[in-house]
Amino acid sequence: MAPQQIPVVVLAGFLGSGKTTLLNHLLGTGDGTRIGAIVNDFGSIEIDAMTVAGQVDSMVSLGNGCLCCAVDTSELDTYLERLSRPAARIDVIVIEASGLAEPQELIRMILASENDRIVYGGLTEVIDAAEFAATRARHPELDRHVAIADLVVLNKADRIPDAARQELMDTLADLAPGRPVLCMAYGRIDPELFFDRGPGEDRDTAVRQLSFEDLLRETAAARTGAPGRPAHSTQDTRTGDRADDGTGDRTTGRADDSDCGSHDGHEGHDHGPGESCTHLHAAYRSVEFTSREPMNPRRLMEFLDSRPTGLYRIKGFVHFDVPGSRQKFTLHAVGDFLRFYVSPWERGAERLTQLVLIGSGIDAQALHKELTNCRDTPPREASEHSMWGVLRYVADRTE
Repeated sequence: MAPQQIPVVVLAGFLGSGKTTLLNHLLGTGDGTRIGAIVNDFGSIEIDAMTVAGQVDSMVSLGNGCLCCAVDTSELDTYLERLSRPAARIDVIVIEASGLAEPQELIRMILASENDRIVYGGLTEVIDAAEFAATRARHPELDRHVAIADLVVLNKADRIPDAARQELMDTLADLAPGRPVLCMAYGRIDPELFFDRGPGEDRDTAVRQLSFEDLLRETAAARTGAPGRPAHSTQDTRTGDRADDGTGDRTTGRADDSDCGSHDGHEGHDHGPGESCTHLHAAYRSVEFTSREPMNPRRLMEFLDSRPTGLYRIKGFVHFDVPGSRQKFTLHAVGDFLRFYVSPWERGAERLTQLVLIGSGIDAQALHKELTNCRDTPPREASEHSMWGVLRYVADRTE
């Protein structure tokens, strides 16, 4: 059985885009998640804002359980190995691409790595909304970086008018068709868009990793200024969508909103008459699908091979009632990257399919309908040959 792998997330963006601010936000709001951050130097990481527990070589241990490494490209493999060792107990590794290498080179290094404890966790390209045209003129390669991104973050979106922001969104949609684009300010984005929260006590690993159950608690703490949470104004417009066809299948959807008010000592920006922070709503959604009916391998692969626009991450496990493939198939997908991991079902565990899908502008009801149509309902038609498409993406087939 393949070991549980640590996702490696790449943060890219040109000087001034706000990726270091975003990284500091992730380091400060991990909520128990142990993050291994790989940067070119320590200069911009808010180490002073945390307790420095010790320093060994070019690795700094932060008081919240995170580790930060200052490396160059030649050292990347070495530090990926160090951070992924079980003794480090790291949950996710985030690489800030500045000064290290071209984003596609970092992706190539991660995908080509022989380290079986890590897995590609996606490329996020951070864009400075106010300076996009100037940055694009200085760095024509920006178009290529956006095109290969799995997620595009339009930072400082509060600094441009609505019409200009919509025009920029259209440009990014042309450069990266089908990719989710999120507007935000001050790098404040929910960590669960990028990686899985720190482990809980009672939930299965595959499901726990994309759960949004702690989100409401986190928002409440932020509003009240509870210890460990910055107090800031957040307009909560989360919505829930539920569909139940009586077979045990269900879909829930939640949307999260970014605002552009006062954050961490920053004053809110002025808005014109009738304008408010609502135009910065990130509108990402989490959709949960559960089925007690086994899934049809061919139909599921057709869905996964033609994922809808805006879908960013998929996590969970799948049950196939196919001879020779009745094990638990844990699924990890980010952008175009897809892997299955095969393992035995836990003793006494119910065999079912449970998936969580995250994206921007996705239709919860449509996703539910598509996945429902992927079930292998009686009379069963799936055969051993129907698993070939799935097995192409299996990372380790030792079971």
